[in-house]
Amino acid sequence: MKLEGKSAIVTGGASGFGEGIVRRFVLEGARVVIADLNGAGAEALAGELGNAALGLKVDVTDPADVETMVGSATRFAGGVDILVNNAGIGHTPQPMEALSEAEFDRLFAVNIKSIYRTARQAVPLMKAAGSGAILNMASTAGVSPRPNLTWYNASKGWVITATRSMAIELAGSGVRVNALNPVAGETPLLKTFMGEDTPEIRAKFLASIPIGRFSTPDDMGAAACFLCSDDASMITGVALEVDGGRCI
Repeated sequence: MKLEGKSAIVTGGASGFGEGIVRRFVLEGARVVIADLNGAGAEALAGELGNAALGLKVDVTDPADVETMVGSATRFAGGVDILVNNAGIGHTPQPMEALSEAEFDRLFAVNIKSIYRTARQAVPLMKAAGSGAILNMASTAGVSPRPNLTWYNASKGWVITATRSMAIELAGSGVRVNALNPVAGETPLLKTFMGEDTPEIRAKFLASIPIGRFSTPDDMGAAACFLCSDDASMITGVALEVDGGRCI
C-alpha cells in the first residue's frame, strides 16, 4: 500500500499506459480520478475499480475541463497529492515537412500545453500543502529519436526539459517532478507510430529493444507507483527510461 491515503489524477487514464497506472495506484491504496477524452471508458474503468476511482470526461486541451478536473479531484479525494500527465497523441511516420499545421497544433496542444494547463491548476494546491508528486509521460523518442516522427520526438523532448525545469523550481515547495520514458508498447498508439501493424514492422521495432518485448501498462504502473511514492522521496528531475535497453 505504497500510496495509501494519497489522491491522484491520471490524464488519459482510461486505456493503455494510463490504465496500467490507474490500476496500480488503486491497488496501492490511492483514490484516483481517471480523466480521459473517452468519458465512457473512464467511467467504465472507475465502475470496475469501485469507490476508489472516479471517471471523468476531460479534454486536456480545454482550460475549463482542466479546471473542473482538478476541482472534482479535490472534492472526491480531498486534494491532489499526485498528478500524472499521461494524455498524449502521436502522428504517423512521415517526412517532417509533410505534417499538416493542424496536426502539429493538435500535437502541441495535447503533448505540451496540457502540462502547462494542469500545472496552473494543481501546483498552487501542492504548494499550499507543502508536498506533491507530478509525473509527466515523456518517451524514448525524446532521447533517441526515430526518423519520420520529428515533431512527436520534439514534443517529448520538451516534456523532458519541462520536467527538469519544474523539478528545480518546485523542489523548495516540497513538490517532486519526474518523467517516464517508455519504449513503444502494446497500446492504441502503437499502430500510429508504426504506420501499419504487420509482423514484419513489429519484428523491426522489437529488434531495437534488447530485452526483446514491448513495454506494457503494468510496466508503467510499477514505475509510476515508485516515482510517486515516498520510496522516491529523494528523486526529482529524473526522466526514467522504461525501455528494455532501447536507449543504451
